[in-house]
Amino acid sequence: MAKVTGYTAYTDPNQSIRIRIRDLMMRMTLQEKIGQMVQIERANASAEIMNKFFIGSVLSGGGSVPAPKATAQQWIDAVNDFQKGAMSTRLAIPMIYGIDAVHGHNNVYNATIFPHNVGLGVTRQVHDQHDFFRFVFFNESIFARSQQKYNYT
Repeated sequence: MAKVTGYTAYTDPNQSIRIRIRDLMMRMTLQEKIGQMVQIERANASAEIMNKFFIGSVLSGGGSVPAPKATAQQWIDAVNDFQKGAMSTRLAIPMIYGIDAVHGHNNVYNATIFPHNVGLGVTRQVHDQHDFFRFVFFNESIFARSQQKYNYT
């Protein structure tokens, strides 16, 4: 199918969410809708797979890394490659990337790692736990901001 050109309500941030969703859903084929509901494991993902099957989400479960001792840059490059595949589809729908970060961004080599949530809970140091979650959120948001070249509006 040819890439959608011209004005599209679903890409117009000035339109209401309801109008944007309705416009997108009317344009999507059954295969695109199915693909958007699918989440695959990172080891099975590539730009070509994202494009061919219209995959909506990729997950890095515990221990799923782009390379042994993967650096932050290797992570960024891998996720950006998957995103390029998703954005090269006819409707250019960005994918959602999920990562297992219950201990911090522990799949990035040399990242800070924290005890399991249960271990944090038994300390009864609620203040410290809030600091931990803020730290993890901050680190994950830095990772996400490294992909700013994509417009997710």
